[in-house]
Amino acid sequence: MKDIPVADVRNFALVGHTGSGKTTLLDSLLFKLGVNDRLGSSADGTSFADWTDEEKARKISVWAKPFDAVWRPKGRKPLRLVMLDTPGYADFHGQVVAATTVADAAVMTIDATSGIQVGTVRAWKRCEAIQMPRAIVITGMDKENADFDGTVAALQEVWGPRCEVITYPAADGKSVVDVLSSQDAKSEEIRSRLTDAAAESSDELIEKVLNGDALTADELSSGLRASVLQEKFIPIFTVMAKQSIGLDEFLLGLARLMPSPLDRPGKDADGNPINPAADAPFVAQVFRSVNDPFVGQLTMARVWGGTVREKSEVFNAQKGAKENTGTLYFSNGKRQDTVPEASAGDIIALAKLKNTDLNDTLCSPGTSVKTAPMVFPQPVVFFAVTPKNQGDEDKLGQGLQRVAADDPTIEVKRNDETHELIIAGIGDVQIDTAMERMKARSKVEVNLSVPKVAYKETVTAKGEGHYKHKKQSGGRGQYGEVYLRIEPKPEGAENWFVDGIVGTCIPRNFLPAIEKGLVDGMLKGAVAGYPVVDTMITVYDGSYHEVDSSEIAFKIAARAAFKDGMQKAKPVLLEPIMTVRVTIPGDFMGDCTGDLNHKRGRILGMESEDGMQVIVAEVPQAEIFKYSSELRSMTGGRGSFEMEFARYDVVPSNVAQKIIAEAAKNKAEEEDE
Repeated sequence: MKDIPVADVRNFALVGHTGSGKTTLLDSLLFKLGVNDRLGSSADGTSFADWTDEEKARKISVWAKPFDAVWRPKGRKPLRLVMLDTPGYADFHGQVVAATTVADAAVMTIDATSGIQVGTVRAWKRCEAIQMPRAIVITGMDKENADFDGTVAALQEVWGPRCEVITYPAADGKSVVDVLSSQDAKSEEIRSRLTDAAAESSDELIEKVLNGDALTADELSSGLRASVLQEKFIPIFTVMAKQSIGLDEFLLGLARLMPSPLDRPGKDADGNPINPAADAPFVAQVFRSVNDPFVGQLTMARVWGGTVREKSEVFNAQKGAKENTGTLYFSNGKRQDTVPEASAGDIIALAKLKNTDLNDTLCSPGTSVKTAPMVFPQPVVFFAVTPKNQGDEDKLGQGLQRVAADDPTIEVKRNDETHELIIAGIGDVQIDTAMERMKARSKVEVNLSVPKVAYKETVTAKGEGHYKHKKQSGGRGQYGEVYLRIEPKPEGAENWFVDGIVGTCIPRNFLPAIEKGLVDGMLKGAVAGYPVVDTMITVYDGSYHEVDSSEIAFKIAARAAFKDGMQKAKPVLLEPIMTVRVTIPGDFMGDCTGDLNHKRGRILGMESEDGMQVIVAEVPQAEIFKYSSELRSMTGGRGSFEMEFARYDVVPSNVAQKIIAEAAKNKAEEEDE
């Protein structure tokens, strides 16, 4: 909006635990600022922010969505607000990553009846990781058992005295007190602490305070703002959003204390700052792709520098291709407002770009600026997916591709070892939501099941294998004999196949065929038919026939000799082991550690982090496919976990027997078919 300079733009992401009041606060702001003509509510499906079908059905935020508004208070300059609502539910944390990447600051909501929760900690860690300035809004003061002072004390205990109050509830419960302008005793006491926080931002202010001089109101505000930018100060506000109490004071606090796009310029992939000036070269970062039912495919991008105009040419630095912007939009929920141009701090939606995807950078023609790609959380839940109806395989593939394009934390791939089509994500609710969306959009229904575990086999001792392949059925026969030794592969050894033949018992030209036979043999081991790994095989003897020996004969002999040798080398079954990091409130420590032990887990350590308890454990993958829903049930939705592959390890014999029996049963059923 041309009448508001970039210095008066505040671009921020609303983050926090699910149910902490982010969307309620946003709906109230949108109503107050005239974006919406009524006060929306997620509870009754009228939220202007949570407008998609899946959000209405589940009554939670699913997507990161930008909103645009202007605050025009009497006697002050207008303030431009670019706001991103984000989900608090753990399954959709990827949306938080995207939103915080393209915001200048974070506003974290914390419910006064619940305090710091696992989603709060998750959002805080994200802000810390990217050095993002932030503010805190305490919500829920209109609820029973709301405790403002207790919540503030908990915040300061966990995150230190840098968290300090700017507005607090008045005694009548019908207004809030602005510490920076009020003259009551409590405000004076808090303001003295704020003076110290402001002074830390510059040597000039420190010197003035040390000399005993009072800071002016402007010096206090500018010093606090500088401290916010340096993450030395985190202002705390309170609002009662549904009653529109504290909103003006909150907006004033944003204007006074939070950074503009000029204060926190974006950076290119090499860490160099991007010039945010309106007349600088244009640079924008793509962070979401949206399928709008009316406009079609929309590419959402944050403008970091320069100005872009409608129907102009831009350059995609990653693809090395030109794009035409066409119509520019500012998004407000399901409403797309056309605009002639956009500058630093703006979040724009561009329709029908041909070559632009997530993480691409758009810039002025003749330049080639690239921003660093967003790094999303790794999947922790996995499902095998099959179509319910025969003949829907092609529709399924296309539908899954669109689902993965919508949400970068969803991965779809075929497991070459188990031959299953796998969909992976951060949580089962996320996957369920995606499948519902695919059904509505692509008209394909699916079955989700627990994936097969990619077991492997290896040997723990030396074993000698031998096989003579001799076949005569008229004409030229087949002959090949192989002696080999199989043993565990030494750590660091590069070659698994060793030529130990002395003399001419087997001509060298048959060695490639022998190696191929061994490779075939290792595809199905002697324990339960799973691939064999970490073995060293030495072929040391054999025999051949000048007429009947052939490559196929030695390939068959090698495969059979491998099977013979492996059975004698004390073979074992291996399973994938995952390193799991579980974050929970302390009340659930006993239940969670007991559950992990029950899952054959091994606890590696426990620690306290940001007021939560963190358990690090190693758990077999077979035991943890359903852990997302189990942990949510166990902790009432207050726990979360991360997971990554650690290694393969030997399956205990009692468990291995069940796996071997199941493999034998499946093999028998396949042979009957």
